[in-house]
Amino acid sequence: MNATSLDTSFLATATDATLEDWGPLAQATGPAMRVSGTVIWRDGAQEAGVWSCGPGPSHWTVANNQFVYVLYGRMTVTADGGEPAEIGPGDTAVFPRGWSGTWVIHETIRQLYVVF
Repeated sequence: MNATSLDTSFLATATDATLEDWGPLAQATGPAMRVSGTVIWRDGAQEAGVWSCGPGPSHWTVANNQFVYVLYGRMTVTADGGEPAEIGPGDTAVFPRGWSGTWVIHETIRQLYVVF
């Protein structure tokens, strides 16, 4: 759903919702990583949805603030010049605008995300 109205967007089963194939992860720094997801709500550059990605390393530079809540899977996140942090099911993370670093996904991960 790509809603931009004042209606409430709703997805009851984020853990097992059917996701669309979004192709290879552009940020991958190793073998190709497949991404899938669904957008629940979008308003310009702001959006919320469900995102899933297979295992592998990637490097990110975040253009907008991003919040994630991990539904399943796990990854190690390391800000450039920082210490690694492992996040997994039930964990949340905020990547502020301008954050740069690596995500090493150890097993397929599914997360709710909000870009703002």
